Amino acid sequence: MKFIETLKLAVAAIWAHKLRSALTLLGMIVGVTAFVVVVSLIEGFNRYVDEKIAGIGAKSFTIQRFNPLEDFKDTDTIAAAQRRNKDLTLDDYNYLRERASLIGKIGAKARGTPSDVKRGNELIEDVFVSGATANCVEIENRDVAEGRFIAEPENDNAARVAYIGADIANKLFPGGNSVGQEIAVRGLPYRVIGVEAAKGTVFGIPQDSFIILPLKTYAVNYGGLLRQRSLYFIATSRTDDSFNDAVEESRFLMRARRKLQPNEKDNFGIVTPDAITGLRDRIFGTIFIVAMLVPGIALIVGAIVIMNIMLVSVTERTKEIGIRKSLGARQLDILKQFLVEAVSLAILGGAVGIFLAWVVGKVVTATFFPTYLSLFAIMGALAASGGAGVVSGIFPAWKAARLDPIEALRAD
Repeated sequence: MKFIETLKLAVAAIWAHKLRSALTLLGMIVGVTAFVVVVSLIEGFNRYVDEKIAGIGAKSFTIQRFNPLEDFKDTDTIAAAQRRNKDLTLDDYNYLRERASLIGKIGAKARGTPSDVKRGNELIEDVFVSGATANCVEIENRDVAEGRFIAEPENDNAARVAYIGADIANKLFPGGNSVGQEIAVRGLPYRVIGVEAAKGTVFGIPQDSFIILPLKTYAVNYGGLLRQRSLYFIATSRTDDSFNDAVEESRFLMRARRKLQPNEKDNFGIVTPDAITGLRDRIFGTIFIVAMLVPGIALIVGAIVIMNIMLVSVTERTKEIGIRKSLGARQLDILKQFLVEAVSLAILGGAVGIFLAWVVGKVVTATFFPTYLSLFAIMGALAASGGAGVVSGIFPAWKAARLDPIEALRAD
């Protein structure tokens, strides 16, 4: 029997019992939907991290007080790092700028402080205000929508100017034309010099509610670059090939600056893009395996349901099987008929599950977190559902193929 004829028989059998077939598919649909949603969430996060790394430069690195990958392993390493590591200073920044030969660009930033921002009667609370040097716009590849970023003379003179996010501009200047206007941050006036292009939200957290001041302005008006306002540096190598050498040169210079002995640990941290992606892969590799257990259980349940229904179907169609065998159908033909029927049920459930996962992904992306439905996830889901169909259908198909035609014809 040709495969197309077998497929037609399978579809006809499924269509003849629409409600039963629909209920049979529920387990497979739930399993595939959960599988695809989990994969698309993890892939979406991975792409987001990769885009962020690409945005700030795949060949850029950060020098800061702590190294999260080494210093935050457990409570003991955290306590040791807090005792050992020191806040970075502008003297450290100038030391690196003057002595580094493999670093292409190096900028300094200070961690932000929640602040109230006001214009007229409009007040925005808990806006993330931070400080940065002028060259950070190039190192971080910031997308300036209006105006410009901070200039070097404005930082040197601690000028009261501000570079703001799109949300701040839209709320305080609903009519537009925010550049050149004045806002009050913590009661002090600042002139808006630029607005960044909108980024949206990630994890439900707005990415456009921030203000960046010149670093020295921030230090003067916020009381020093210590603790929660700690200083950190972002740097790039002169060439892609010299990236690792630039990182090691920075480590050497910082150790020399702080007079560390060869047997002493770094009392600062250097974080590279490879370290971030490595940590991401280690964390989400484990999460992915654990998260797959729930869809896996649902797929197993779905396969068991399909097997049960196929066994019932074999019992119901015993006489039909006897008639087909008496007319010349071989055991292989009967085996293929019921196996194709089971696989068709499973793949149909997989296709519905993929569609539902796509809908869920669109909703999640619009409201909470970016997802990405890849071809890998789609093919993997179809392969998993098809495999479940083969496993669940092989025994009922074998049982149908082994029926004695005479005994089958006698069945009521």
